[in-house]
Amino acid sequence: LIACAGLQSDRIALMAGLSIDHRIVPFRGEYYVLPASKAGVTRRLIYPIPDPNLPFLGIHLTRTIDGGMTVGPNAVLGFAREGYPKGSFKAADVANMAAFPGFWKMAAKNWRSAITEFANSASRFRYLRECRKYCPSLTIDDLAVPQAGIRAQAVMADGSLVNDFLFKQTERMLHVCNAPSPAATSAIPIGRMIVDRLLDGAPPATERSQSLHGTHAQLHR
Repeated sequence: LIACAGLQSDRIALMAGLSIDHRIVPFRGEYYVLPASKAGVTRRLIYPIPDPNLPFLGIHLTRTIDGGMTVGPNAVLGFAREGYPKGSFKAADVANMAAFPGFWKMAAKNWRSAITEFANSASRFRYLRECRKYCPSLTIDDLAVPQAGIRAQAVMADGSLVNDFLFKQTERMLHVCNAPSPAATSAIPIGRMIVDRLLDGAPPATERSQSLHGTHAQLHR
C-alpha cells in the first residue's frame, strides 16, 4: 500500500495502525490571478526572501503554463482541512488540532507570523503592499477574486513544522505524511524514489528523508 493522502495522511496512518508523532495542520494559501493586461509584468518567477524558520515561500509572482500570472499565496491557519472557501470551519478538525500539544507549541513559536498572515488575508491593501515590495506596478484593481489551495503541513510533537518529506513505512506500507510543495508531489523523480524504497526493502518505521533536500532545491530552480 502506498498512501499519499495529503490533508488526511495522518488519519490514514492512524487507521493503518501506525504510531505517529505528528499531526496535519491545514494552511490556506490565498492567491490572485492577475488580469491579462498584467500577464507580461515579468518573464520570471519572483520570490521574496524566505523566513528560514518557516516552510512557506511567501507571496510571490508565478507564471502559469497558459501565459498568465498569479500572485501569492499567503499561509493562513485553516479551521477546516477541506475548507477552501474563506471562513470555512469544521468543529472536528479544530478539535483535532486543539487536542495535539504540538499545535500549541507551534502556535507559541509563530504567533507573530500568524497575526501578520491573518491581517494580510483580511485586507487586500495589506496583501498588495506585500506584492509591491518587488512588483510596484501592481494596483488594488489587479487583485480581483481570490482563490485558495490548502497546504497539508505536518507539525511534530515538539511544535516544529516539517519542511521536507516525512515517511512512515513498514514492510507492506509506505505513507507519505508530508510533502514540501506541489512541485515535489508532481515530480517523476519523487515517484521513482518511492518505488525504489519499496523495492529495496523497508527502513525503520519512522524516517525522515535525508536525501531529498537536493532534489527539492533542483525542483525550485
